[in-house]
Amino acid sequence: MPTRRHSEPPPDPYDKAPLSASLRALARRGELRRLRKGVQIITEGDTGDTLYIVLAGCLRAYSVSADGREVTYGIYGAGEYVGEMGLDGGPRAANVETVEPTLCVLVTRTTLEAHLDAEPRFAFELLAKVIRRARAATTGLKQIALNDVYGRLKLLLEEITVAQPDGSRVADPAPSHKAMSQRLGCERSMVSRVMKDLERGGYIEAGRLRVVLRRPLPQKW
Repeated sequence: MPTRRHSEPPPDPYDKAPLSASLRALARRGELRRLRKGVQIITEGDTGDTLYIVLAGCLRAYSVSADGREVTYGIYGAGEYVGEMGLDGGPRAANVETVEPTLCVLVTRTTLEAHLDAEPRFAFELLAKVIRRARAATTGLKQIALNDVYGRLKLLLEEITVAQPDGSRVADPAPSHKAMSQRLGCERSMVSRVMKDLERGGYIEAGRLRVVLRRPLPQKW
């Protein structure tokens, strides 16, 4: 008589995501949400008391200027969370949208307070995250103030590429020129122009979704 096969239970999304133990416990207290690409979950200027923990997928925090230009503050994948800056009841500092289908957890301030009562050490983890993001924002402003477009692009390329055994550095997949310009606070055409110049100079090889740094980029261009 054939043995009856039992289907394996689906993987637990909370266990699969790269979360700390305390953050995972907080996520289990929240409301699970599945979102399609292009959904705006936070609007700059609104008031709110929720944060979103990413279990799978990706979020982008950004602002839009009066003339329609966008600047990206950060890209946040599985294991990250956004919205903590609004927990004081003040206006949201940025827009946040999904850049691909995303599974996340919505956590209210009330839920967070209950979690902190149960696990007070999570306050230090939350504070460390806020400090790191404030430091990153300061560094970003300093780069914009002190570096030209090439200088900012050089730092970005060095950040997103990974060292290879042959001495090169590779970003695969690499962000689009539009995504780079949003992170650097400049026009897309400027990024395209500098990338093309670097390619002609033999410093990089650029494909549609891949960038290879063949040798160290010069300090000035």
